[in-house]
Amino acid sequence: MSNLNRHSVKGMLVVCLIVVFTCITDADEKQVNVTGTSNFKKPATQRDYWPTKEWNVKKPEDVGMNSQALKKMELYAFSRLQPESERKGIRTDSVIIVKNGYIVFEKYAGGFTRNKVHITWSVSKSFTNALFGIAIKEGKLSLSDPAWKFYPSLNRGQHKNITIDHLMRMSSGLYSNETYEASPLKSTVNAMLFTVGHTDMAAYTASQDLEANPGEKWEYASPTPNLLMAMLKNTMSAREYDQYPWEKLFNVIGMKKVVWERDVAGTFVGSSYIFTTPQDMARFGYLFLNDGMWEGKHLLPQGWVAYSTTIAPAYFTTKLSKSDMSDPAYGALWWLNRDIPEKNMKRAFPDAPYDMFIAMGHWGQYIFVIPSLDMVIVYTGDNRDDAFNINTFLKLIIDSISKR
Repeated sequence: MSNLNRHSVKGMLVVCLIVVFTCITDADEKQVNVTGTSNFKKPATQRDYWPTKEWNVKKPEDVGMNSQALKKMELYAFSRLQPESERKGIRTDSVIIVKNGYIVFEKYAGGFTRNKVHITWSVSKSFTNALFGIAIKEGKLSLSDPAWKFYPSLNRGQHKNITIDHLMRMSSGLYSNETYEASPLKSTVNAMLFTVGHTDMAAYTASQDLEANPGEKWEYASPTPNLLMAMLKNTMSAREYDQYPWEKLFNVIGMKKVVWERDVAGTFVGSSYIFTTPQDMARFGYLFLNDGMWEGKHLLPQGWVAYSTTIAPAYFTTKLSKSDMSDPAYGALWWLNRDIPEKNMKRAFPDAPYDMFIAMGHWGQYIFVIPSLDMVIVYTGDNRDDAFNINTFLKLIIDSISKR
Protein backbone atom coordinates (compact mmCIF):
# COMPACT_ATOMS: atom_id res chain seq x y z
CA MET A 1 0.00 0.00 0.00
CA SER A 2 1.40 3.42 -0.86
CA ASN A 3 2.20 5.73 2.04
CA LEU A 4 -0.39 8.52 2.17
CA ASN A 5 -0.05 11.96 3.66
CA ARG A 6 -2.34 12.74 6.57
CA HIS A 7 -4.84 15.52 5.98
CA SER A 8 -7.06 17.77 8.03
CA VAL A 9 -10.52 17.28 6.59
CA LYS A 10 -13.42 19.72 6.44
CA GLY A 11 -16.82 18.21 6.99
CA MET A 12 -18.94 17.87 3.89
CA LEU A 13 -22.54 16.85 3.35
CA VAL A 14 -22.61 14.06 0.80
CA VAL A 15 -25.49 12.06 -0.56
CA CYS A 16 -24.72 8.41 -1.18
CA LEU A 17 -26.15 6.94 -4.32
CA ILE A 18 -27.46 3.46 -3.64
CA VAL A 19 -26.88 1.31 -6.65
CA VAL A 20 -28.36 -2.10 -7.24
CA PHE A 21 -26.97 -3.61 -10.40
CA THR A 22 -26.70 -6.82 -12.35
CA CYS A 23 -23.74 -8.12 -14.34
CA ILE A 24 -24.76 -10.25 -17.31
CA THR A 25 -22.40 -12.50 -19.22
CA ASP A 26 -22.64 -12.67 -22.97
CA ALA A 27 -21.97 -16.40 -22.86
CA ASP A 28 -25.00 -17.76 -21.08
CA GLU A 29 -26.98 -14.75 -19.82
CA LYS A 30 -26.12 -15.85 -16.27
CA GLN A 31 -26.78 -13.02 -13.84
CA VAL A 32 -24.61 -12.00 -10.92
CA ASN A 33 -26.60 -9.80 -8.58
CA VAL A 34 -24.63 -7.44 -6.36
CA THR A 35 -26.10 -4.80 -4.06
CA GLY A 36 -23.99 -2.02 -2.61
CA THR A 37 -23.13 1.66 -2.53
CA SER A 38 -21.42 3.25 -5.49
CA ASN A 39 -21.18 6.83 -6.69
CA PHE A 40 -20.16 5.87 -10.20
CA LYS A 41 -21.98 7.52 -13.06
CA LYS A 42 -20.24 7.66 -16.40
CA PRO A 43 -19.93 11.06 -18.08
CA ALA A 44 -22.84 11.89 -20.35
CA THR A 45 -20.54 13.22 -23.08
CA GLN A 46 -20.82 11.49 -26.46
CA ARG A 47 -17.28 10.50 -27.47
CA ASP A 48 -16.19 11.83 -30.86
CA TYR A 49 -13.16 9.52 -31.03
CA TRP A 50 -11.41 6.76 -29.10
CA PRO A 51 -7.64 6.85 -28.34
CA THR A 52 -7.02 3.30 -29.60
CA LYS A 53 -4.38 4.48 -32.07
CA GLU A 54 -3.37 7.84 -30.67
CA TRP A 55 -4.52 10.31 -28.05
CA ASN A 56 -5.87 13.56 -29.44
CA VAL A 57 -4.58 16.71 -27.77
CA LYS A 58 -6.30 19.97 -26.88
CA LYS A 59 -5.25 23.11 -25.06
CA PRO A 60 -6.54 23.33 -21.49
CA GLU A 61 -8.69 26.30 -22.43
CA ASP A 62 -10.48 24.19 -25.06
CA VAL A 63 -11.91 21.97 -22.31
CA GLY A 64 -12.60 24.62 -19.71
CA MET A 65 -9.26 24.67 -17.91
CA ASN A 66 -6.79 27.48 -17.27
CA SER A 67 -3.20 26.99 -18.45
CA GLN A 68 -1.74 29.52 -16.05
CA ALA A 69 -3.48 27.92 -13.09
CA LEU A 70 -2.24 24.51 -14.26
CA LYS A 71 1.31 25.87 -14.12
CA LYS A 72 1.05 25.83 -10.33
CA MET A 73 0.59 22.06 -10.44
CA GLU A 74 3.54 21.71 -12.81
CA LEU A 75 5.82 23.74 -10.53
CA TYR A 76 4.72 21.70 -7.53
CA ALA A 77 4.94 18.23 -9.07
CA PHE A 78 8.19 18.69 -10.99
CA SER A 79 10.22 20.55 -8.39
CA ARG A 80 12.84 17.79 -7.77
CA LEU A 81 14.79 19.92 -5.30
CA GLN A 82 16.70 17.13 -3.59
CA PRO A 83 19.81 15.43 -5.05
CA GLU A 84 18.88 12.42 -7.20
CA SER A 85 21.31 10.20 -5.28
CA GLU A 86 19.40 10.75 -2.02
CA ARG A 87 16.01 9.72 -3.46
CA LYS A 88 14.28 12.23 -1.22
CA GLY A 89 11.62 14.86 -1.79
CA ILE A 90 9.15 15.06 -4.66
CA ARG A 91 10.37 12.80 -7.46
CA THR A 92 7.77 12.94 -10.22
CA ASP A 93 8.43 10.90 -13.37
CA SER A 94 5.30 11.80 -15.35
CA VAL A 95 1.93 13.51 -15.26
CA ILE A 96 -0.82 13.12 -17.87
CA ILE A 97 -4.19 14.82 -17.61
CA VAL A 98 -7.06 13.68 -19.84
CA LYS A 99 -10.11 15.97 -19.82
CA ASN A 100 -13.23 15.31 -21.89
CA GLY A 101 -11.31 12.60 -23.76
CA TYR A 102 -8.31 14.75 -24.74
CA ILE A 103 -4.81 15.03 -23.34
CA VAL A 104 -4.45 18.58 -22.04
CA PHE A 105 -1.21 18.13 -20.08
CA GLU A 106 1.70 15.72 -20.48
CA LYS A 107 5.19 15.99 -19.03
CA TYR A 108 8.05 13.62 -18.16
CA ALA A 109 11.10 13.75 -15.89
CA GLY A 110 13.57 11.46 -14.16
CA GLY A 111 14.84 10.04 -17.45
CA PHE A 112 11.39 8.89 -18.56
CA THR A 113 9.83 9.66 -21.93
CA ARG A 114 6.50 9.08 -23.63
CA ASN A 115 7.62 5.68 -24.94
CA LYS A 116 9.49 4.40 -21.89
CA VAL A 117 7.60 1.94 -19.68
CA HIS A 118 7.31 2.52 -15.94
CA ILE A 119 6.71 -0.04 -13.22
CA THR A 120 3.16 0.34 -11.90
CA TRP A 121 3.49 -1.74 -8.73
CA SER A 122 0.01 -2.18 -7.20
CA VAL A 123 -1.74 -0.41 -10.05
CA SER A 124 -1.40 -3.92 -11.52
CA LYS A 125 -4.17 -5.06 -9.18
CA SER A 126 -6.72 -2.99 -11.07
CA PHE A 127 -5.66 -4.68 -14.30
CA THR A 128 -6.35 -8.01 -12.60
CA ASN A 129 -9.80 -6.64 -11.82
CA ALA A 130 -10.40 -5.88 -15.51
CA LEU A 131 -9.34 -9.33 -16.68
CA PHE A 132 -11.73 -10.94 -14.21
CA GLY A 133 -14.49 -8.70 -15.48
CA ILE A 134 -13.78 -9.89 -19.01
CA ALA A 135 -13.60 -13.54 -17.94
CA ILE A 136 -16.92 -13.22 -16.10
CA LYS A 137 -18.48 -11.62 -19.17
CA GLU A 138 -17.28 -14.64 -21.17
CA GLY A 139 -18.80 -17.05 -18.66
CA LYS A 140 -15.50 -18.59 -17.54
CA LEU A 141 -16.35 -18.01 -13.88
CA SER A 142 -18.56 -15.91 -11.61
CA LEU A 143 -18.08 -13.79 -8.51
CA SER A 144 -20.00 -16.25 -6.34
CA ASP A 145 -17.90 -19.27 -7.37
CA PRO A 146 -15.84 -20.90 -4.60
CA ALA A 147 -12.15 -20.22 -5.15
CA TRP A 148 -11.25 -23.90 -4.70
CA LYS A 149 -13.13 -24.66 -7.92
CA PHE A 150 -10.23 -23.03 -9.78
CA TYR A 151 -7.49 -23.65 -7.20
CA PRO A 152 -8.06 -27.10 -5.64
CA SER A 153 -5.65 -26.74 -2.69
CA LEU A 154 -8.16 -24.32 -1.16
CA ASN A 155 -10.67 -27.17 -0.82
CA ARG A 156 -9.96 -27.67 2.88
CA GLY A 157 -11.51 -26.56 6.16
CA GLN A 158 -12.90 -23.05 6.14
CA HIS A 159 -10.72 -22.21 3.13
CA LYS A 160 -13.31 -23.86 0.94
CA ASN A 161 -15.71 -21.00 1.80
CA ILE A 162 -13.54 -18.37 0.11
CA THR A 163 -15.23 -17.03 -3.02
CA ILE A 164 -13.90 -15.06 -5.96
CA ASP A 165 -15.80 -12.05 -4.63
CA HIS A 166 -13.97 -12.34 -1.30
CA LEU A 167 -10.63 -12.29 -3.10
CA MET A 168 -11.61 -9.36 -5.30
CA ARG A 169 -12.57 -7.36 -2.20
CA MET A 170 -9.54 -8.31 -0.05
CA SER A 171 -11.84 -10.16 2.35
CA SER A 172 -10.66 -13.77 2.02
CA GLY A 173 -9.50 -14.09 5.63
CA LEU A 174 -6.11 -15.44 4.52
CA TYR A 175 -3.23 -14.28 6.71
CA SER A 176 -1.40 -11.24 5.38
CA ASN A 177 1.18 -8.76 6.65
CA GLU A 178 1.50 -5.84 4.23
CA THR A 179 4.44 -4.06 5.90
CA TYR A 180 7.02 -3.69 3.09
CA GLU A 181 10.21 -2.01 4.30
CA ALA A 182 8.82 -1.23 7.77
CA SER A 183 8.98 -4.88 8.85
CA PRO A 184 10.66 -6.82 6.03
CA LEU A 185 11.11 -10.11 7.90
CA LYS A 186 7.40 -10.37 8.73
CA SER A 187 6.05 -9.01 5.45
CA THR A 188 4.07 -11.52 3.41
CA VAL A 189 4.32 -9.31 0.33
CA ASN A 190 8.12 -9.25 0.56
CA ALA A 191 8.20 -13.01 1.11
CA MET A 192 5.92 -13.54 -1.87
CA LEU A 193 7.78 -11.25 -4.28
CA PHE A 194 11.38 -11.83 -3.25
CA THR A 195 11.99 -14.85 -1.01
CA VAL A 196 10.14 -18.06 -0.05
CA GLY A 197 7.06 -17.45 -2.19
CA HIS A 198 8.50 -15.97 -5.36
CA THR A 199 8.61 -19.16 -7.44
CA ASP A 200 4.87 -19.86 -7.08
CA MET A 201 3.11 -16.84 -5.59
CA ALA A 202 -0.36 -18.35 -5.76
CA ALA A 203 0.73 -21.49 -3.92
CA TYR A 204 2.37 -19.34 -1.25
CA THR A 205 -0.84 -17.33 -0.86
CA ALA A 206 -3.11 -20.38 -0.73
CA SER A 207 -0.89 -22.01 1.91
CA GLN A 208 -1.58 -19.27 4.47
CA ASP A 209 -3.79 -20.02 7.45
CA LEU A 210 -7.05 -18.16 7.92
CA GLU A 211 -7.00 -15.31 10.44
CA ALA A 212 -10.72 -14.66 9.97
CA ASN A 213 -13.69 -16.36 8.41
CA PRO A 214 -14.01 -15.57 4.69
CA GLY A 215 -16.00 -12.39 4.14
CA GLU A 216 -15.72 -11.15 7.73
CA LYS A 217 -12.47 -9.15 7.71
CA TRP A 218 -11.07 -6.65 5.21
CA GLU A 219 -7.29 -6.51 4.94
CA TYR A 220 -5.21 -5.18 2.09
CA ALA A 221 -3.17 -8.14 0.82
CA SER A 222 -0.92 -8.08 -2.22
CA PRO A 223 -0.74 -11.90 -2.49
CA THR A 224 -4.49 -12.05 -3.28
CA PRO A 225 -4.35 -10.93 -6.97
CA ASN A 226 -1.68 -13.53 -7.70
CA LEU A 227 -3.97 -16.25 -6.45
CA LEU A 228 -6.67 -14.78 -8.69
CA MET A 229 -4.38 -14.79 -11.72
CA ALA A 230 -3.51 -18.46 -11.10
CA MET A 231 -7.21 -19.25 -10.87
CA LEU A 232 -7.78 -17.46 -14.17
CA LYS A 233 -4.98 -19.54 -15.68
CA ASN A 234 -6.84 -22.69 -14.65
CA THR A 235 -9.91 -21.72 -16.70
CA MET A 236 -8.11 -21.92 -20.06
CA SER A 237 -5.27 -23.49 -22.01
CA ALA A 238 -1.69 -22.33 -21.48
CA ARG A 239 -1.66 -20.84 -24.97
CA GLU A 240 -4.84 -18.85 -24.35
CA TYR A 241 -3.51 -17.62 -21.01
CA ASP A 242 -0.28 -16.44 -22.65
CA GLN A 243 -2.20 -14.07 -24.90
CA TYR A 244 -5.30 -13.39 -22.83
CA PRO A 245 -4.29 -9.98 -21.37
CA TRP A 246 -3.22 -8.74 -24.80
CA GLU A 247 -6.01 -10.17 -26.93
CA LYS A 248 -8.80 -9.32 -24.48
CA LEU A 249 -7.59 -6.02 -23.02
CA PHE A 250 -4.30 -4.39 -23.99
CA ASN A 251 -4.60 -4.66 -27.77
CA VAL A 252 -8.30 -3.80 -27.72
CA ILE A 253 -7.79 -0.41 -26.05
CA GLY A 254 -4.53 0.36 -27.82
CA MET A 255 -2.03 -0.26 -25.02
CA LYS A 256 1.04 -0.53 -27.21
CA LYS A 257 3.82 -1.00 -24.68
CA VAL A 258 3.12 -3.49 -21.91
CA VAL A 259 5.45 -5.88 -20.12
CA TRP A 260 3.87 -8.21 -17.57
CA GLU A 261 6.26 -10.37 -15.60
CA ARG A 262 5.40 -13.88 -14.39
CA ASP A 263 6.60 -16.01 -11.54
CA VAL A 264 8.42 -19.31 -12.11
CA ALA A 265 5.08 -21.14 -12.15
CA GLY A 266 4.09 -19.09 -15.20
CA THR A 267 1.46 -16.97 -13.47
CA PHE A 268 1.19 -13.28 -14.31
CA VAL A 269 2.10 -11.30 -11.19
CA GLY A 270 -1.25 -9.61 -10.79
CA SER A 271 -0.20 -7.67 -7.70
CA SER A 272 2.81 -5.77 -8.90
CA TYR A 273 4.66 -6.38 -12.13
CA ILE A 274 2.96 -4.63 -15.01
CA PHE A 275 5.26 -2.16 -16.76
CA THR A 276 3.65 0.25 -19.21
CA THR A 277 3.67 3.86 -20.35
CA PRO A 278 1.67 6.67 -18.75
CA GLN A 279 -0.30 7.10 -21.97
CA ASP A 280 -1.32 3.45 -21.79
CA MET A 281 -2.20 3.83 -18.11
CA ALA A 282 -4.45 6.69 -19.18
CA ARG A 283 -6.14 4.42 -21.74
CA PHE A 284 -6.88 1.93 -19.00
CA GLY A 285 -8.33 4.63 -16.76
CA TYR A 286 -10.38 5.88 -19.70
CA LEU A 287 -11.90 2.41 -20.12
CA PHE A 288 -13.23 2.57 -16.56
CA LEU A 289 -14.27 6.22 -16.90
CA ASN A 290 -16.50 5.09 -19.77
CA ASP A 291 -18.15 2.30 -17.77
CA GLY A 292 -16.06 -0.45 -19.37
CA MET A 293 -16.97 0.60 -22.91
CA TRP A 294 -14.51 1.01 -25.77
CA GLU A 295 -15.39 2.16 -29.26
CA GLY A 296 -19.08 1.76 -28.43
CA LYS A 297 -18.85 -1.82 -27.18
CA HIS A 298 -18.89 -3.18 -23.64
CA LEU A 299 -15.50 -4.73 -22.97
CA LEU A 300 -16.39 -5.20 -19.30
CA PRO A 301 -19.77 -6.51 -18.11
CA GLN A 302 -22.51 -3.98 -17.58
CA GLY A 303 -22.33 -2.88 -13.96
CA TRP A 304 -18.73 -4.00 -13.51
CA VAL A 305 -17.38 -0.51 -12.80
CA ALA A 306 -20.18 0.04 -10.28
CA TYR A 307 -19.23 -3.26 -8.62
CA SER A 308 -15.56 -2.26 -8.59
CA THR A 309 -16.39 1.06 -6.91
CA THR A 310 -18.71 -0.39 -4.27
CA ILE A 311 -17.22 -0.45 -0.78
CA ALA A 312 -16.19 -3.95 0.27
CA PRO A 313 -18.86 -5.18 2.75
CA ALA A 314 -16.21 -6.43 5.21
CA TYR A 315 -14.93 -2.86 5.46
CA PHE A 316 -17.89 -2.08 7.71
CA THR A 317 -17.28 -4.98 10.11
CA THR A 318 -13.49 -4.66 10.39
CA LYS A 319 -11.67 -2.71 13.06
CA LEU A 320 -9.33 -0.68 10.86
CA SER A 321 -5.87 0.50 11.87
CA LYS A 322 -5.08 4.22 12.09
CA SER A 323 -3.24 3.92 8.79
CA ASP A 324 -6.23 2.27 7.10
CA MET A 325 -8.53 4.96 8.49
CA SER A 326 -6.42 7.64 6.76
CA ASP A 327 -6.22 5.80 3.45
CA PRO A 328 -8.95 5.77 0.79
CA ALA A 329 -11.76 3.26 1.19
CA TYR A 330 -11.65 0.03 -0.81
CA GLY A 331 -13.85 -1.51 -3.47
CA ALA A 332 -12.81 -4.43 -5.65
CA LEU A 333 -9.11 -3.98 -6.50
CA TRP A 334 -9.71 -0.21 -6.75
CA TRP A 335 -9.40 2.47 -4.04
CA LEU A 336 -12.30 4.85 -3.41
CA ASN A 337 -12.26 8.50 -2.30
CA ARG A 338 -15.28 8.00 -0.08
CA ASP A 339 -16.55 9.29 3.23
CA ILE A 340 -17.79 6.41 5.37
CA PRO A 341 -20.00 7.82 8.13
CA GLU A 342 -20.48 4.35 9.63
CA LYS A 343 -16.72 4.24 10.37
CA ASN A 344 -16.40 7.97 11.09
CA MET A 345 -14.04 8.11 8.11
CA LYS A 346 -13.56 11.18 5.95
CA ARG A 347 -12.32 10.89 2.41
CA ALA A 348 -8.54 10.65 2.11
CA PHE A 349 -8.35 13.44 -0.48
CA PRO A 350 -10.87 16.07 0.67
CA ASP A 351 -10.30 18.46 -2.25
CA ALA A 352 -11.03 15.79 -4.85
CA PRO A 353 -14.57 14.71 -5.80
CA TYR A 354 -16.42 12.07 -3.86
CA ASP A 355 -16.78 9.84 -6.93
CA MET A 356 -13.05 9.60 -7.67
CA PHE A 357 -11.58 6.09 -7.68
CA ILE A 358 -7.92 5.21 -7.86
CA ALA A 359 -5.50 2.55 -9.01
CA MET A 360 -2.63 3.09 -6.60
CA GLY A 361 0.91 1.71 -6.48
CA HIS A 362 3.97 1.81 -4.25
CA TRP A 363 6.22 4.89 -4.28
CA GLY A 364 3.72 7.00 -6.19
CA GLN A 365 2.03 5.30 -9.14
CA TYR A 366 -1.56 6.44 -9.70
CA ILE A 367 -4.47 6.39 -12.09
CA PHE A 368 -7.13 8.80 -10.81
CA VAL A 369 -10.54 8.39 -12.48
CA ILE A 370 -12.97 11.25 -11.82
CA PRO A 371 -16.30 10.71 -13.65
CA SER A 372 -17.94 13.93 -12.42
CA LEU A 373 -15.14 15.94 -14.05
CA ASP A 374 -14.81 13.62 -17.09
CA MET A 375 -11.15 13.32 -16.19
CA VAL A 376 -8.35 10.78 -15.91
CA ILE A 377 -5.08 11.77 -14.26
CA VAL A 378 -1.97 9.60 -14.42
CA TYR A 379 0.97 10.16 -12.09
CA THR A 380 4.16 8.10 -11.89
CA GLY A 381 7.07 8.78 -9.59
CA ASP A 382 9.65 7.50 -7.16
CA ASN A 383 8.49 9.15 -3.94
CA ARG A 384 10.20 7.53 -0.95
CA ASP A 385 9.00 9.90 1.78
CA ASP A 386 6.00 12.12 2.58
CA ALA A 387 7.14 15.16 0.58
CA PHE A 388 4.59 14.62 -2.20
CA ASN A 389 1.06 15.42 -1.06
CA ILE A 390 -1.58 13.79 -3.23
CA ASN A 391 -4.38 16.07 -2.10
CA THR A 392 -2.32 19.17 -2.90
CA PHE A 393 -1.49 17.78 -6.34
CA LEU A 394 -5.13 17.02 -7.11
CA LYS A 395 -6.36 20.34 -5.76
CA LEU A 396 -3.98 22.27 -8.02
CA ILE A 397 -5.37 20.43 -11.04
CA ILE A 398 -9.01 20.80 -10.02
CA ASP A 399 -8.53 24.50 -9.24
CA SER A 400 -7.44 25.00 -12.86
CA ILE A 401 -10.92 24.06 -14.08
CA SER A 402 -12.81 27.21 -14.96
CA LYS A 403 -15.72 27.86 -12.62
CA ARG A 404 -19.06 28.04 -14.44
